[in-house]
Amino acid sequence: MPGCGGAVKVKIVVVGGHTRNIGKTTLTEMILRSTVDLNWTAMKITQFGHGVCSAHGESCDCDTGDHTVAVSEERSRDSGTDTARMLAAGAKRVFWGRTRQGQLAEAMPAVRKRMVDSSNTLLESNSVLRLLRPDLYFAVLDDSVMDFKPSALRYLDRADAIFTPSGDRPDARAWKIAPGLVARKPVFSLAAGLSDEVIVWLRLGKQKSPE
Repeated sequence: MPGCGGAVKVKIVVVGGHTRNIGKTTLTEMILRSTVDLNWTAMKITQFGHGVCSAHGESCDCDTGDHTVAVSEERSRDSGTDTARMLAAGAKRVFWGRTRQGQLAEAMPAVRKRMVDSSNTLLESNSVLRLLRPDLYFAVLDDSVMDFKPSALRYLDRADAIFTPSGDRPDARAWKIAPGLVARKPVFSLAAGLSDEVIVWLRLGKQKSPE
């Protein structure tokens, strides 16, 4: 996290979650809409498994180097994709990075290239935490959904806050994970929109949040 002295302008925020379709992009949209003036560059990073091409996300039997990593800019606000939603929510620029499972490191030069000229960067990804340390990391959890990605569990202790559908603290027993991973984290509701406290964190850094 940034130091405590003076106002801190957030540079990198990561939004992750324990599985698919639990509200990660919803949280990303909330952040973008609430802080449009921060001129975010938003990125969604996807790692595809065997048999799915990183160049276009479709089934693929190829195994060539040019399909290992792809980063494309989203230019449509109404295509219905997650990246289109980010652009419509107010991001200045939006990118979709795709790579094969386990090869995110190879994609990072292309990702960092897009971050260099960004005032602030918002990334939707868990695994990127292995390769960078953001100013804020928000984890989206829903204990009604049992799947828990290893990457999400690996970095859960680094979360600055947890977001759940209702704002209730998730039940760690549902996933048979250590209760301490969620017991000591502030919890916020996806349904309620961003609280003033979270907006302060985004603007000034977490140390500047109200008591």
